[in-house]
Amino acid sequence: MRVRTVLASTTALLLTTALATAFTPPTAPAPAPTATDHAATAGALEAAVRSGVPGATVTVRDTHGIWSATAGTGDLRTGKPRAPDDRYRVGSLTKTFVATVLLQLEAEGRVSLDDTVDKWLPGLVEGHGNDGRRITLRQLLRHTSGIPDYTADPDFRARYLTEDGFRQHRYDTLTPRQLVAIALRHAPDFAPGTSWRYSNTNYVIAGMVIEKATGRSYATEITRRLIEPLRLTATSVPVGKTEVPRPSSRAYSTFDGSVGEPYDVTDLDPSLAAASGAMISDSADLDRFYAALLGGRLLPARQSRELRTTVAIAEAPDVRYGLGLMDRRLSCGVHVWTHTGDILGSTSVAATTSDGRHTLALNFDGDWAGDTTAVLDAEYCGAADRPARPSN
Repeated sequence: MRVRTVLASTTALLLTTALATAFTPPTAPAPAPTATDHAATAGALEAAVRSGVPGATVTVRDTHGIWSATAGTGDLRTGKPRAPDDRYRVGSLTKTFVATVLLQLEAEGRVSLDDTVDKWLPGLVEGHGNDGRRITLRQLLRHTSGIPDYTADPDFRARYLTEDGFRQHRYDTLTPRQLVAIALRHAPDFAPGTSWRYSNTNYVIAGMVIEKATGRSYATEITRRLIEPLRLTATSVPVGKTEVPRPSSRAYSTFDGSVGEPYDVTDLDPSLAAASGAMISDSADLDRFYAALLGGRLLPARQSRELRTTVAIAEAPDVRYGLGLMDRRLSCGVHVWTHTGDILGSTSVAATTSDGRHTLALNFDGDWAGDTTAVLDAEYCGAADRPARPSN
């Protein structure tokens, strides 16, 4: 889920862009430098805190081992510092997990990415020009379906993404069907397959398809297929649980993306994000998951190619979108596979090289400041290119 972008209308990587028509795999990534000195990364983390982020935590996993760093506070009331093993809401990083499960189901012959939404969920997507008979599962996962984003609906935003609305409704429980119905109040953004626009509704529907195909919830399938085999002990898909398990920090929002008095938004009902962004994890677990995925441990070769087959984003020429995963070219030309995850009070990024051998996971415990791109550049472009700023 990307509520930060909905609120602030910034971060143009994903939400306000059009699709270049070629459905071709990205060019081979440039080799990443071997990182043994993470001083630049630590400096970028400290710079984020100086810019206004309450606190930050990052963990890097590469051929030399595991390195972690923190900066700032995890609790503005007590001053408690952030910790490397903090658990946090990962927002749209959930989408990579959901896409992986659907690709596993395809590999098992239980679904096809060419199946229409209507085959699995007849009548769900209809009205105002929306038509699930014309939308494939591949288009859901790649955000080329044209289905509107329910988080952009003005009533939804007023009810859940403003301070007054959040105070009243933070513990509301919403069903996936209710979220889809909110989106379908609006006409499609475009005809299926003709353009690109990020829509959380796509992944809410993908979660519903997983349940229909398996007889088990998307949360159960992620747990049994990914969390348990990879021993992701800090990772969970909360259902009906409003708190973040400890160890954890608090999460803060100013709701409109401006610098103002932050509000503690840690506790909420994650059903407002559903399969588009409800998960909780920590940086070490995310590193392990993305390393396994890009390292070829979770998908057969054909599905791995599907995962990495991307479409261009016209207004973000350094980013291409695959299936729950982005190919991003950094300032020095290095390519990383990545996804961002914004949900109220939490900004996260996970990134890895194409072989899964150099992985980073990052979290800010606020949603109005900080430059995650600077942290990625510092880590993957090397200390010589991105010197650390002096500490205050």
